[in-house]
Amino acid sequence: MKDELRRLGMQNLGRVIVVCQFLGATGLLLGFLYNPLWTAASFGLALLMLCGLAVRIRSKDSLWVSLPALFYMIVNSYIFYYSLG
Repeated sequence: MKDELRRLGMQNLGRVIVVCQFLGATGLLLGFLYNPLWTAASFGLALLMLCGLAVRIRSKDSLWVSLPALFYMIVNSYIFYYSLG
């Protein structure tokens, strides 16, 4: 992961990204008990994956390499949409 962040020019954001992912995952799990947390966590993770996808597109990575970010963005967007209803 460090090499990938270095390649993308984002080596200083590694810890921030890891903390955001951990908090988002924890928020999704705890969100089963408290719906507003589920909504906020899914929105945050969808936004994080959108930014990850934008970085992949900006660095001209292939669709195959960008697919995980796209997939998780769609999944978290669906969870966010579902949590609003």
